[in-house]
Amino acid sequence: MIRRRHFSNQELANILYEMAALYEMQGVQFKPRAYDRAAHGVESHEENLQDLFMEHGEAAFAGVPGVGKGIADHLKELFTRGHFREYEKLKRKVPVDIVGLTSIEGVGPKTVRALWEQLRIRDVDDLERAARRGMISKLPHFRKRTEEKMLKSIEFMRKSGKRFILGFVAADVERLKRMIEKIPEVDSLEVAGSWRRWKETIGDIDILITSKKPKAVMSKILALPPVAHVYGTGSTKTNVRLKSGIDVDVRVVPAKSWGAALNYFTGSKPHNIALRSIAQKRGWKLSEYGLFKGKKMLAGKTEEEVYKHLGFPYIEPELREMSGELEAALRQAQGKPPGLPKLTGYKDLKGDLQVQTNWTDGSASIEKMADAAEAAGLEYIAVTDHTKSLAMTHGLNEKRLLEQVREIARTNQKRKRAGKKLVILAGSEVNIQKDGSLDIDDKTLSKLDIVGAAIHSYFDLSRNEQTRRLVRAMENKNVDIIFHPTCRLINARPEIQLDIEQVIRAAKRTGTVLEIDAYPDRLDLRDEYVKKCVEAGVLMSIDSDAHAPEHFSVLKFGIATARRGWAERKDIVNTLPLSKLRGKLKS
Repeated sequence: MIRRRHFSNQELANILYEMAALYEMQGVQFKPRAYDRAAHGVESHEENLQDLFMEHGEAAFAGVPGVGKGIADHLKELFTRGHFREYEKLKRKVPVDIVGLTSIEGVGPKTVRALWEQLRIRDVDDLERAARRGMISKLPHFRKRTEEKMLKSIEFMRKSGKRFILGFVAADVERLKRMIEKIPEVDSLEVAGSWRRWKETIGDIDILITSKKPKAVMSKILALPPVAHVYGTGSTKTNVRLKSGIDVDVRVVPAKSWGAALNYFTGSKPHNIALRSIAQKRGWKLSEYGLFKGKKMLAGKTEEEVYKHLGFPYIEPELREMSGELEAALRQAQGKPPGLPKLTGYKDLKGDLQVQTNWTDGSASIEKMADAAEAAGLEYIAVTDHTKSLAMTHGLNEKRLLEQVREIARTNQKRKRAGKKLVILAGSEVNIQKDGSLDIDDKTLSKLDIVGAAIHSYFDLSRNEQTRRLVRAMENKNVDIIFHPTCRLINARPEIQLDIEQVIRAAKRTGTVLEIDAYPDRLDLRDEYVKKCVEAGVLMSIDSDAHAPEHFSVLKFGIATARRGWAERKDIVNTLPLSKLRGKLKS
């Protein structure tokens, strides 16, 4: 029997992104957008699509946004044959690393084709060599500044390293976890490390297990389908690489040491060092095996008892970064304020204030996005499609925006008659222009329920210019929220240069909400800026930036970022019911 390759959702999405780019290179209409939408849907799907197909057949594709019959047939061929012919046919014409090249700022599909045809550039290494030799700026329609931006983007990508974006590998990790949990000899299991602290990226995966038969557990793990390579294995520790490329360390620990081991392997390293130092000052020893006084074990079965013996209340994993959590925990133990924050919960959000539909670059209708949000447990959403100066998204002008307002009103009435409770707000993701002005007039914006504003261009302005630009946008009386304020794309594009303290002060002064964009490659604001907002009393929102019905599932990553920044419910505006939310907005 031939064992077919197993594809992660991210690998499938990358192939679909490539298809979109390949069609765009050839000037084919409509197909690039269709494949791009399908890639978004596959990328954020919570279950591994190939597993679903093997279990349910073609029905597996029904719930994936953007995957119609044609694309479903391609995926079916990929799963059954390990390849599909149309992709290979297109790749033969332009045999380059499209995903890698288009991850470089300023490099789109048409640029990739020009670089291939004129310089035979296949990948990022070729691009870097050509740019350093000044070969790109000599091509027609290319400038020296373009070449310099490419080099800066490549340098940033190299520095970002080989870490995986947590939200994009979550499906693979959860799949492995479920498989191991089904092994009869496994008594308990937890994923530790950066994963448990909900870091935005992870280097590898640490899995802890308790079992009375560790050898049996290890042998069965080695036979699991996601395992691609075994680095080493023993009776209590195994190190493997998954087919998705992630390294995994699996350890079996004694039940009596479970809490100590979980604490040790969760980290962070500075947090652990500080705890060990506190233990040493009392004449104790803290390790992954437990907390000891001489040979006597004081604690270790649970994390709670380890912290309690050291004089602290339990500290949530997201806070364990040595950013003041031990001092706050000590004050709390002594009955002195301020103690540890009462963190925003993973089920606390009432609404989502950034949602795109097929009026611009989303994959689904207003009604379908509303139904998906209600199924996800939300009470309201704001439809915030892009505006006219963002041509690539078919952004809305004033006339179309007002048409959408009327359509939202009709959809709300229709849904109410059907007994549905979620309310749709009429909003927009207005483009902030180079000088900080907006590309939609104030008269139109005043008719919306909620206005978000965002930067989508001129990322290379100076710190002063970018700060003035963002502050001017916040000073507009209609702007309620600044979406993804620093414009970063994790592992792909650095933050724009901002005086973040000045931005936060301006948000406080103008009553503007700052967003935590929950989409996995954004998580913008980052956690350290969230903490600054908390300290300054600036309200934030946690939004999915959904472009497809399944994207509401990413909200948990935004909540995790908020928790890592010490945000409580009172700091997050969309933990409020709609009646109270309205009072927090400018309009």
